[in-house]
Amino acid sequence: MRPRALMIQGTGSDVGKSLIVAGLARVFARKGLRVRPFKPQNMSNNAAVTADGGEIGRAQALQARAAGVAPSVHMNPVLLKPQSEVGSQVVVQGRMVATVRARDYQTWKPRLLESVLDSFGRLRAEADLVLVEGAGSASEVNLRAGDIANMGFSRATQTPVVLVGDIDRGGVIASLVGTKVVIDPEDAAMIRGFIVNRFRGDPSLFADGMAMIARLTGWEALGLVPHLPEAARLPAEDALGLSGSAPGEGRRLRIAVPVLPRIANFDDLDPLRAESGVEVVLVHPGQAIPGDAALVLLPGSKTTIADLEALRAEGWEIDIRAHLRRGGRVLGLCGGYQMLGRILSDPDGIEGEPRSVPGLGLLDVETMMTPLKRLEAVSGTSLADAASFAGYEMHIGETTGPDTARPLLRLADGRQDGAISADGRVAGSYVHGLFADDRQRAAWLARLGGASDGASYEAGVESTLDALAAHLERHLDCDRLLALAGG
Repeated sequence: MRPRALMIQGTGSDVGKSLIVAGLARVFARKGLRVRPFKPQNMSNNAAVTADGGEIGRAQALQARAAGVAPSVHMNPVLLKPQSEVGSQVVVQGRMVATVRARDYQTWKPRLLESVLDSFGRLRAEADLVLVEGAGSASEVNLRAGDIANMGFSRATQTPVVLVGDIDRGGVIASLVGTKVVIDPEDAAMIRGFIVNRFRGDPSLFADGMAMIARLTGWEALGLVPHLPEAARLPAEDALGLSGSAPGEGRRLRIAVPVLPRIANFDDLDPLRAESGVEVVLVHPGQAIPGDAALVLLPGSKTTIADLEALRAEGWEIDIRAHLRRGGRVLGLCGGYQMLGRILSDPDGIEGEPRSVPGLGLLDVETMMTPLKRLEAVSGTSLADAASFAGYEMHIGETTGPDTARPLLRLADGRQDGAISADGRVAGSYVHGLFADDRQRAAWLARLGGASDGASYEAGVESTLDALAAHLERHLDCDRLLALAGG
């Protein structure tokens, strides 16, 4: 019998596809099925390192966790990492193969289908059920030719589709019915049912709406899913879902994070957002870095030099220097670490035109961009307090200079990582995921004059996935979804 497969597509981006796949992966894994997540093509700078030494979208790593398996490059065979408004790096089965402009990428898609089908076949060979996530909107008919992310993949593999609409953003009836109107009839025939997500209020008030959508599309109504506030604790798929902490009573320690145009691996912030005594303030363009922040955290970046220029254009360099004069601290992670040095050099034009630019000069180091990309899981301890950590490296570039003689971390393989300024108030590191380790996070908060609430971040992710699964079981016809997946 052929393994089951079901594809979850959406009427648009950020309608909840990723979390629905994660929740269903946990539902069916708990029923004893071997579940694998799969996304043919993803566009995100929020990436994860896999057990097989590549990178995939962070959402697929979360879905793998929900299914109880290690993430693999085959779960997201094509990953696009935007470097500008019109161009992206193309990562195929975990490895970067090119940087292309959006218009040129349309000619790439047919040749990438072979890798997509190869990865899908590998997952099907080891699974009872493959849950496939589409990308963006199913109704982008202008991009349908050569499509590998939505209906093109569905048709090529004969994978049935369930379409998700988000009622919270409004217009859900029009978006679902409109999808049926604009897509090719043979594509529409692949859609077997629909889900309305993020409902607030009395579900009976939308019963007529569900019936209307079913009547106008001919698709089966599979469930009305209420908004689940706890889902905000899980990593966001992309920067559209990025949010700071909600200010609340008892929050004392403020951590300010400038939101750069190509912010990357921003799930580094999630463990801090989960702390009851911490307020993570996202500083958007046009805003000033708050003067009462204990820490300014410069996050990862897909294009470090361009984001450094954006930081300066916003006046945030002036704010950071004022913050340091007031006795504050600064931490740079990965691209943020590179910005803190004296010079950033890109002689090969890896991020664009070959050039060298002055950094913020807050650490006595300099960075040389190199073609080799480091992708690996790491662990170790911080040198200041021997607090343990487990994270990962995902970067190009080598950073050297006098301040690296004061490293921040000692890795388990004996290497040292990062740098600390002579006065101890500026630090940088290449390690992502530092704050997910409860001991490392508690040590950082203590250095800043705060305290951790003692909750386990990883246990919180697990309990949230369980809550999401239970929520979907209550509001979706999961037995019908499994039947639609065939086999």
